[in-house]
Amino acid sequence: MSLHPADDRFAQILAGQLPDGALRRAEPRYLDEPRGRWKGTSQWVALPRSVEEAAIIIRACNAARVGVLPFGGGTGLVGGQVSPDTPAPLIVSMERMAAIRAVLPDENVLVAEAGAVLADVQQAALDAGRLFALSLASEGTARIGGLLATNAGGVNVLRYGNARDQVLGLEAVLPDGSVWNGLKRLRKDNTGYDLRHLLIGAEGTLGLITAATLKLSPIPAASGTALFTVAEPKAALALLALARGQLGEGISAFELISRQGLAFQRETLPDLRHPWESPPEWCVLIELGLARGLDPAGALETLFEAGLEAGLVSDGIVAQSEQQRQDFWAIRERMPEANRLVGAISSHDISVPLSLVPEFIDRGGPMIATIGDFRINCFGHLGDGNLHYNVFPLRGRSKHDHAHQRDDIKRAVHDLVHEMGGSVSAEHGIGRLKTGDLERYGDPAKLAAMRAIKAALDPSGIMNPGAVLRR
Repeated sequence: MSLHPADDRFAQILAGQLPDGALRRAEPRYLDEPRGRWKGTSQWVALPRSVEEAAIIIRACNAARVGVLPFGGGTGLVGGQVSPDTPAPLIVSMERMAAIRAVLPDENVLVAEAGAVLADVQQAALDAGRLFALSLASEGTARIGGLLATNAGGVNVLRYGNARDQVLGLEAVLPDGSVWNGLKRLRKDNTGYDLRHLLIGAEGTLGLITAATLKLSPIPAASGTALFTVAEPKAALALLALARGQLGEGISAFELISRQGLAFQRETLPDLRHPWESPPEWCVLIELGLARGLDPAGALETLFEAGLEAGLVSDGIVAQSEQQRQDFWAIRERMPEANRLVGAISSHDISVPLSLVPEFIDRGGPMIATIGDFRINCFGHLGDGNLHYNVFPLRGRSKHDHAHQRDDIKRAVHDLVHEMGGSVSAEHGIGRLKTGDLERYGDPAKLAAMRAIKAALDPSGIMNPGAVLRR
């Protein structure tokens, strides 16, 4: 079924149903995406202040067969927040629905609207003596609705899970304009299909998330951070197993960092403080969060001694101050910034079974070398098997010099991931960038079920048209 553009005539009709200021011309910030691969075509943006206004907007779009483009913080990396090749959709920005509706520390629950910025949700939890554990580099701009729509991951997945693992209930406007009032605070609710998990990760293709009931956790009484040098990813994986045996759920993060990534930072971010004179080939960043009465620095020192005895680590630094802890984390969190400044030819957000991570890295380098001479920065969340495997030109050359090889590199990496039982999208989603990958690597039965669900809930195809499932 064909869609119609959100043109001036449609905007005039919709404006008559909304309060003043709820509809305006789309500014450039709504039409760009971080990697600059697409430019949106939308002319109008709607900014609801309530779920009732959001429902009016979706009903009007459904009746007029106008596409809806949900917009959170605009930080997504797969093009899910722009629509360059469909009749100009109506952008629905959730920025005015940013309230923290409730904080219930005794229940470990917080209710936030979809436009709430992640950092504000984290702070509201801290003010109540609790932790909202979802954490990622864009937390100062990313909004809850978009984070849930993409099932965001981040650095704490090892301990707390992905975004979907931190949600108890949702409020959402479905494609026909009806409101699902699903903001339950229950840990147990076996009353049929779980629409919560259907909408989380759907990237706005099945409905518009307007609010969420989020799980909170106790704040660890003591935390510790360390950088340990390892010879290779296989040793890092063995160290993770050793750490889990000693510390159990006390490990909050376990991040793998390569020498190439550190070299990129020295090349592009001279203000960044590194604790080594010469960067190691590989290292891991470990974060612990322990209960009262336990000593994280001592635990990290004990882990290092055990790792040294087992031949897994050769050097280590335990943070001795909050500033040093922040410096360690800055190395990991500013890795994407250095990558952007160097300019990747092809970037990959992939995951493989945990035990196969070293094999993937060992096979990936020689495979890429058959295509050409490149630099590879492999880093990421070793604790959950999610790697950011990015390919760069040699020094003195530009990514534009290798534009003709981008597709070959991407295909080779994704073919290897698929062969090893992995995923070509670990935490960024499908968006528009990876619709072809989903078709190539997706299970046929799953794809058929996805299309059937989309057709049943959104028969006019108005919700984020062209994202996830190609039109």
